[in-house]
Amino acid sequence: MLELRPNCEMCDCDLPPEATNARICSYECTFCASCVDTVLHNVCPNCAGGFVPRPIRPASARRPGTSRLHQSPGDKRRRLKHDIDNIKALVTATKDIPPEQR
Repeated sequence: MLELRPNCEMCDCDLPPEATNARICSYECTFCASCVDTVLHNVCPNCAGGFVPRPIRPASARRPGTSRLHQSPGDKRRRLKHDIDNIKALVTATKDIPPEQR
């Protein structure tokens, strides 16, 4: 099941489960749309993959057992493991390669 991480790993802004500006890569690394667009240029600094909008888990169970009440979002805040110079180098080397070709 998708882990709904509570924050942007770059700027640490809150990304609650209903946030429409949350972006994830295939490893569930989580960033805000602003960081993805203006700093990362659609390059995950952890895996070099691309990003997609994070799905919204329903607040209410419209089907039995399927809601944030039943599968609660994560509460562990994450931070980047790489320094900004390392991230800039990866983004510069990767941003012009489409995610499906990286």
